[in-house]
Amino acid sequence: MWVRRVRADLRGWGGVGAMAAVCALAVAFALLLPLTQPGGSGKAGSGGPGLAHATQAKAEGGCTTPAMRKAPEKYTLPPSGADGSTIAAIKARQGEKRKLVVGVDQNSYRWGYRNPNSGGSGDLEGFDIDLVHRIAQDILGDENAVQFKAIPTNQRIPAIKDGRVDMVIRTMTINCDRLAQVAFSAPYFKTGQQVLAPKSSTIKGYDDTLAKQRICTATGSTANTALTGDQKTGELVGSADLRTTVPNQLDCLVRLQLGEVDAVVTDGALAASQAAQDPTVELKGEPFTTEYYGVAMKKDANDLVRRVNQILVGYRADRTNGWQASYNRWLSATLGSDSSTSEPPAPQYLREN
Repeated sequence: MWVRRVRADLRGWGGVGAMAAVCALAVAFALLLPLTQPGGSGKAGSGGPGLAHATQAKAEGGCTTPAMRKAPEKYTLPPSGADGSTIAAIKARQGEKRKLVVGVDQNSYRWGYRNPNSGGSGDLEGFDIDLVHRIAQDILGDENAVQFKAIPTNQRIPAIKDGRVDMVIRTMTINCDRLAQVAFSAPYFKTGQQVLAPKSSTIKGYDDTLAKQRICTATGSTANTALTGDQKTGELVGSADLRTTVPNQLDCLVRLQLGEVDAVVTDGALAASQAAQDPTVELKGEPFTTEYYGVAMKKDANDLVRRVNQILVGYRADRTNGWQASYNRWLSATLGSDSSTSEPPAPQYLREN
């Protein structure tokens, strides 16, 4: 596999029992809510074309070449501001239904969460949510013309394929398995899988200290795929217990707090925010993969993919109200202002014939 080696506040959670109850409710009601490779000039955020060495004109069929398997984040269509049939259908919605329908998380602190201190509005906030509003502003002329649908980790792809959402913006890694089922925008964030465990734990990172440890991952997550694959090839110690899987990644933190597992493996960007919430846990070791988040859409929604990529060009370049401002607001406190994540990844696109 190419990735080898290399505010869960809903209404405030004051204790483990309360958090477990809240998360259980979040899962039960989730679907009911209305809810770095430089391109162009080589400067992150420049929005240059940065054409990938590929000849496909459309992102169809997953990763079909070694180059795509090595860097699936390049497997997207060039930007365009033109409307097509998908965007036209969104704009044709009438009345209260004239909204962009987006699958998001409502449990991930600083990414997509309901802030209990927001004055009672309960509005969703976070880095991913800022991007949703930017896309809605561009397509529908109103940043609030959004119907949010809270989607569990393991329902992101089904929600797209079933047409329940127009897109998913939910810390979703671009990889080959997913590209066989959905289309992705250019990447908007770089991260990597990392271990989260209690500060008192003897676990040191993604290494042999995971022997005989109970590890929690989310079903359908890249963490789950990476760990099960690594265990088969011997890159992860065979006695690590991977049996605990959950629908939502945040549920792993609850299991950890309850003492039902010894460690969590998830994206370091998410884990850092969870560690910011719970002072008894911390990141262990360095990231052991390199991954990129993208906006996921239906495979045949080529006009929407191109439009989102065009929006991302402007979002990266906008230093006042764009990507950098959102990062500084939501993520710099936990990820740092000078880390490898503190600039948007530069895009590359498929070369068109």
